[in-house]
Amino acid sequence: MESLGSYIRSAARATFSAYRALPIRWRLAGGSAALTFVILAGFAAIVGVLTTRQVRGQFNDEVRSAAEQLDQKLSHRLKFNGGSFNCNRTVRLSDYAIVEHAQIRIFDNSGDLLCTQDRTQKQVKIKGAKAPIATPDFAAPETPGTYEQFAYRVEVRKLGVQPSGEVMLLYARPLSDLDHTLGRVRFFLLLGVLAGTVLALLAGLATAQRAMRPIAELTDAAREIERTRDPRRRLPHPEAEDQVAELALTLEGMLGALDAARAETQGMLDRQREFVADASHELRTPLTSVLANLELLTEELRGEQADTAEAALRSTRRMRRLVGDLLLLARADAERVQPHRPTDLAEVLIEAAAELGPMAEEHELSIEPQPAVVSGARDELHRLVLNLLENAARHTPPGTQISASSRTEGDDAMLTVQDDGPGIPPELQRRVFDRFVRGGRDGGRGPGLGLSIVRAVAESHGGIVSVETPTAGTGTRFVIRLPAENGMPRDEAQPSQTSTTTGSTMGRRRSRS
Repeated sequence: MESLGSYIRSAARATFSAYRALPIRWRLAGGSAALTFVILAGFAAIVGVLTTRQVRGQFNDEVRSAAEQLDQKLSHRLKFNGGSFNCNRTVRLSDYAIVEHAQIRIFDNSGDLLCTQDRTQKQVKIKGAKAPIATPDFAAPETPGTYEQFAYRVEVRKLGVQPSGEVMLLYARPLSDLDHTLGRVRFFLLLGVLAGTVLALLAGLATAQRAMRPIAELTDAAREIERTRDPRRRLPHPEAEDQVAELALTLEGMLGALDAARAETQGMLDRQREFVADASHELRTPLTSVLANLELLTEELRGEQADTAEAALRSTRRMRRLVGDLLLLARADAERVQPHRPTDLAEVLIEAAAELGPMAEEHELSIEPQPAVVSGARDELHRLVLNLLENAARHTPPGTQISASSRTEGDDAMLTVQDDGPGIPPELQRRVFDRFVRGGRDGGRGPGLGLSIVRAVAESHGGIVSVETPTAGTGTRFVIRLPAENGMPRDEAQPSQTSTTTGSTMGRRRSRS
């Protein structure tokens, strides 16, 4: 019993979970259809019981009436002829039985069968029966009355026979006629219940869909707000003052509060970015002064004091570099755009390769600068190229080949920096352009801002940066794509050609820097 109870509880929980997983419009329509089914089933049951009683009573009345009519017709026709009784000569009983598939028997007082509508016991086909059935062998009745025998409704009456005497008349009709009628009634009632349930389900779906239309409109408006990120868009309001209208007002209030909170947060972030940009800019002047004084001290001091001044000088240079990086990122965040003018990436590439200096002593550096003019801030583009070259030199082992090139492809200026090192670890590939992400090959010494600056400069110039792996698990290629200018500046045309020639020579010799 416990296992049966647990099984029933598990089945009930599973059914309830499946019901809750259905869409709300199917639940509403299903509930409406179930309620309609219960109502129609109850109504059909009541109608079926009443109809069954009515049909049965009518059938019994028909049997009784037919027996009475037959009694009246036979009472004056049945006679004894010469001491014998022959009903077939006086009346044809088959004429009274053929219409209603009735069975007629006449017995004498001794219980002997005198006559019937058909003397031969043949197979008869009764309406509603699956196969012909044998003519029933009714027993001689003892008293008049009504009863059921052999699936027949039997009516027994006494008949007077001339010149004197009595016989028993047995009139029977098959109950299959009644069952067939009741079966048709039940079929139509069941069909009506099922049809009504299906119609209720369809009507419930249509009504639920119509009722859910305001919510669907709210959902579409919410998706549009999600796509545009504009919480000031107005939500649709239903005409009726119901729960859906209250939901729309609540959502509008929430969106207004979120918009206000976002505006407040955005203002705070803008002020913070402005502060960082201003602070970084103001720090450059004292750092430059400190750097100049330290350089002067390193030239005048000797011994340990000179070593101390040299260490302070290196730290100050690193600090100035970090402040410059933070200033560039802060300007990008605050959308402070530096003045742009036509700049040739080939010149920038040559200058950055020359500045790389001692960092690339143990690497093979080759460049192939081809004219690629863009509109941009030269200092920021120089920082972009230098950071890519430094990143390749810092994160690859000695002897690694590093190549860089610039070119124009259609409406884009392309800058490519590639190495044949071990590549970027898989766990860093998705965050390689995030801030303060450090690789493991340089011991984590850098601030982790180099590639962040590369992306910030590329995006501020309307371009994109991507990282690729030329071969499976080996090497790294950074590709910068910027909008190209229509033509080269007139005053820089000749220097760009000279730089290109020098870069091409470096590319053919693949010389060490």
